[in-house]
Amino acid sequence: MKLYRTRDGVFLHEDDKWYRLTRSEWTQLVTREDLPEYLAELVGRLSTAAAPPESTLVAPIEQGEVWAAGVTYFRSRTARMEESQVAGGGSFYDRVYEAERPELFFKATPHRVVGSGSAVRIRSDSKWNVPEPELALVVTPRGRLIGYTVGNDMSSRDIEGENPLYLPQAKVYNGSCALGPCLLIQSEPLRSDTEIIMRIQRNEETVFQDVTTLAQMKRTPQILIDYLFRDNAFPLGCILLTGTGIVPPDTFSLRSGDVISITIASIGTLTNHVA
Repeated sequence: MKLYRTRDGVFLHEDDKWYRLTRSEWTQLVTREDLPEYLAELVGRLSTAAAPPESTLVAPIEQGEVWAAGVTYFRSRTARMEESQVAGGGSFYDRVYEAERPELFFKATPHRVVGSGSAVRIRSDSKWNVPEPELALVVTPRGRLIGYTVGNDMSSRDIEGENPLYLPQAKVYNGSCALGPCLLIQSEPLRSDTEIIMRIQRNEETVFQDVTTLAQMKRTPQILIDYLFRDNAFPLGCILLTGTGIVPPDTFSLRSGDVISITIASIGTLTNHVA
């Protein structure tokens, strides 16, 4: 089942039917440790409703934090080594890829996150910017994985490549993260052959398209969650981006007006234009 957060309330989609939840407190809902079971029981007591207009969708996060994992795909490892080689950080990412401990970093607060249909941003002081399509994990305050969404970890590759210590500036800024279009609520892992597809259009023409699968991830979602929750508390839950296996060529950089579409079939398509 899928949960949609809109300007008009919270909607549940299950078996081609739509339901509007009478209790629309998003944070209270998505921090429930028993959310999959609660929704399965609730749907039998709700009346069907009309589907919400796509124009009313907002990011599926109200409070809490967004974190991210880096260098979880071999393709990402290679790209990061290339971009930081001149700065002397070329071997850092190779070591992270092979290490037991993953790279985890803070990505966004809710006010820096946009939903499907809204605009992401590129930094004004960067000349090399790319989207990073990622599976995002929805995690409860106790560290239980209860669902998934689609994420876009916008990145300024020239800033990070200049010096790996500039990572926060390359990753964290207003409009640097997109999530949506909904939350897929389930505790079971997604199939390893689940595809992540990204397409970038410019003036209605496709200028980049690629696909990867979850089978290419080096670390499992549960390992990433376990490390994130070591000596860390998330009383409002969190969303954890799991890294990207799709990296556009070094000659490519986003431009204002580009349209980014990221699809994970079991969840949906996250679409954003670049401001």
